[in-house]
Amino acid sequence: MNRIALIISLLIKFQFSFSQGYNYVGARSNSMANASVAFVDGWAYHHNPGALGDLKKAEIGISYENRFLLKDLQSQGLVYSQPIKKGVISFGAQLFGLNTYRTYRLGGGYSLKLSEKLFAGVQLNYQNIHFSSNYGSKSSVTAEAGIYVKLTNEWKIGVSVFNLGRTKLNSFENERFTTLMRLGSVYQLSKNVLFALEAEKNMNYQLRLKGAVEYKPIKNFFLRGGLATQPIEFTFGCGYKLKAIQIDLGSAFHQLIGWSPHFSLTYSFDKPN
Repeated sequence: MNRIALIISLLIKFQFSFSQGYNYVGARSNSMANASVAFVDGWAYHHNPGALGDLKKAEIGISYENRFLLKDLQSQGLVYSQPIKKGVISFGAQLFGLNTYRTYRLGGGYSLKLSEKLFAGVQLNYQNIHFSSNYGSKSSVTAEAGIYVKLTNEWKIGVSVFNLGRTKLNSFENERFTTLMRLGSVYQLSKNVLFALEAEKNMNYQLRLKGAVEYKPIKNFFLRGGLATQPIEFTFGCGYKLKAIQIDLGSAFHQLIGWSPHFSLTYSFDKPN
């Protein structure tokens, strides 16, 4: 095995052990250290289904990330969220990897407003992890639930749990799909500055803390940056909103492995439901 193949194999092993069927999606979230559990936008499908209950307009989006600049660690995402007469329905998909190791996640959800300040959502996902032809694949269904609370017009809190039932991946050593618990908050300091903080617990790893800021220096243009621990990762990016279209891009930097550029395009339907 040559050096490049060895590096790819090690990175795939690292990614698999860390995620086991879960990957972050969306350039705005990635640019802010994925401290996004309290964000209200179409990408909340991948971060907190509860936050979708406060979505006012239908949104559709696509995203792409190239983890550590390796084609074998690329990720594509899709989301569609539609407010209806009572609540919001949503659909999403995510694909990670290439030939040696690939994961799929496809599903739908429903979110609703419980009161003026409280929103909740649930979601079901069909998931598949596929290895090379020598090792086969594994498929299952996982469930996610989330809550979103508007304490004030400026201060919001989000909670989500991915893989509620701790679905098994393999009976060998009781290996399971990732169960991820997230608790976070956003605070709108002014119309131009937003802060985000989040604590994330993967059942198999130490608590991860994340913090980020979003700054709007001029109309419709955003600058973003964030920091996460366990492992330490720096993120940054920018976004521009042109009428109904928003373009977001940026990168994350891991101190040992390198850069992970990302991009997403979101279309917001002009007329609310």
